[in-house]
Amino acid sequence: MSVRALALCGSPRAASNTETYLKAALDVLRGRGVETELVTLRGKTIRSCQACYACWRPGAGVCQIQGDDFLPIFEKMLAADALLVGSPVHYSAVHPDLWNVLVRAGFPGMAGHPHSAPRPFARKIGGPITVARRAGQNFALAQLLLWFNINGFVVPGSIYWPVGVARSVGDAAKDSEGIETVIQFAENVAWLLETTRTSRLS
Repeated sequence: MSVRALALCGSPRAASNTETYLKAALDVLRGRGVETELVTLRGKTIRSCQACYACWRPGAGVCQIQGDDFLPIFEKMLAADALLVGSPVHYSAVHPDLWNVLVRAGFPGMAGHPHSAPRPFARKIGGPITVARRAGQNFALAQLLLWFNINGFVVPGSIYWPVGVARSVGDAAKDSEGIETVIQFAENVAWLLETTRTSRLS
């Protein structure tokens, strides 16, 4: 049984710094035998949650907004064993396109009582990476960690917070500490994936 890791890149730029950090993590996972995929939100249309609660209706279980690029991404999220998300930091916050995906992906699983509702991401493995020129990474990182936590993910640590210091294209490659932190984060993701896979097979 293959193990799959999905990385979502919230940057609107081509060849972005956020993508560079995510690729560093995916390289580690591929080296450990994990099937990987990078999905960038660049050029995609992701509408925001409309608070219509249609996803809470019996038999729904998924956002009911039509006509944008959300559903194929959501299906990949459901199929993945691990989810990594990367966001550039704008005004100390997560990029809106990425946040729209995450809110619409997580909200259907919160229908009814939190202990009885279907939790599509419960005990999956994952975590965030945030990227900024100088400051604000930790605010965005906390925002994303709260999303991972309320959706039941297991989030591994690293040697430092998984934040990058970069602005212009190519800056991420110069951030040796940030890259090493992401690599160690990915090593812990891989270890957890292997540990949980072994437990399931035993």
